[in-house]
Amino acid sequence: MDFIDSIKKVKDDSFAMASLPEETRNGALEAVARALTENKAAIFEANTRDMEAARESSLAQPIINRLKFDEKKLATCISGIYDLIDLEDPLFKDLLKRQLDDDLVLTKTTCPIGVIGVIFESRPDALVQIASLCIKSGNCIILKGGSEARNTNRALFDVIYKACIDSGLPEHFAVLIEDRAEISELLKCHDYVDLLIPRGSNQFVQYIMDNSKIPVMGHADGICHIYVDGAASIEKAIPVIIDSKTQYVAACNAAETLLVHKDIADVLLPLLADASGSKIQYRCDDRAGDLMPSEPATDEDFSTEYLDYILSVKIVDDIDEAIDHINRYGSHHTDCIITEDKDSADKFMALVDSAGVYLNCSTRFADGFRYGFGAEVGISTGKIHARGPVGLDGLVTYKYKLEGNGQIVADYSSGKSQFHFRDLI
Repeated sequence: MDFIDSIKKVKDDSFAMASLPEETRNGALEAVARALTENKAAIFEANTRDMEAARESSLAQPIINRLKFDEKKLATCISGIYDLIDLEDPLFKDLLKRQLDDDLVLTKTTCPIGVIGVIFESRPDALVQIASLCIKSGNCIILKGGSEARNTNRALFDVIYKACIDSGLPEHFAVLIEDRAEISELLKCHDYVDLLIPRGSNQFVQYIMDNSKIPVMGHADGICHIYVDGAASIEKAIPVIIDSKTQYVAACNAAETLLVHKDIADVLLPLLADASGSKIQYRCDDRAGDLMPSEPATDEDFSTEYLDYILSVKIVDDIDEAIDHINRYGSHHTDCIITEDKDSADKFMALVDSAGVYLNCSTRFADGFRYGFGAEVGISTGKIHARGPVGLDGLVTYKYKLEGNGQIVADYSSGKSQFHFRDLI
């Protein structure tokens, strides 16, 4: 079977997948959780091979950290699956029910998107999260992970696939792509794939958009900012900055740029340097560089997602300059203000054009699991159809159902009949 034929079969099975009751989908998820535990030794062995190859290839340590799949990450994945099971079913929910006339009722009801293709980075736990979300939301899934995680992805996919088939899911509900060349073929499948979710650099996401007719939900760079306002609490600011930068440096929601109001910079920046020690390398503009050990920052630094222990620092004259900087250099991912001034907080959160705007807390909270979504397929930095961490609600769409009793439009055009709109829910 060639690649296109296999994708056609996924599309064919998407209709059966969309009709599965909640009990079947949740049962499949329970089976997946058990199977992952039962087969963890084989999964860890596959991950060991990927880790050894990564070290031999001298991959950067943050990437290796992402690649690792151990007991802790397995436990997090399984916990996320059970959280998903406990969440309300996103399907078959009536969003609107309106009587247009006697015996003529319009209902707006949630339904699966259909076939979703996700191209994701070398992070094996992402495969589990993405597959689980698609199962819960009744979508078929095409998965393409990073080549560095090839062995781990295959082991995880095989376990998940068998558990789901044994639980009654359609034979072609999921496909794992392992050949990079097949991405080009996938981009041509606009008749069979309903949505693409690429996770990676801006350049990669743009490439996908430019080379496919399939709708794309972009998950691009995470150039996240923290702005420390003149009215900030330094006691709150320093732990939030350090956590945002270092808690998991390879994550897309890690902070990459620190903006500091001029009135607080001479106090904050030396204390921050002392608190972080040698863990963070600072790249500062001229004013900030006089206040802490650093290297000079270039304009390019403020447009860079480091995914490393590097933080760009700039002193700003006021909140307007901070907002302008974020909207110019940011990636519309997650940005935070630290302040005790309500007016400043309200202004920042209203005018910063990002999927997540935070007050006095770490940017690392930008995560579907931490939002109570169970997991996420990615963080959308666009505005249509979903924004921010994309959980179950971002993986469903809706249809309109109209139930009548022989009504025809001609009667309403002539005035014989009249609409009397009345919402029923």
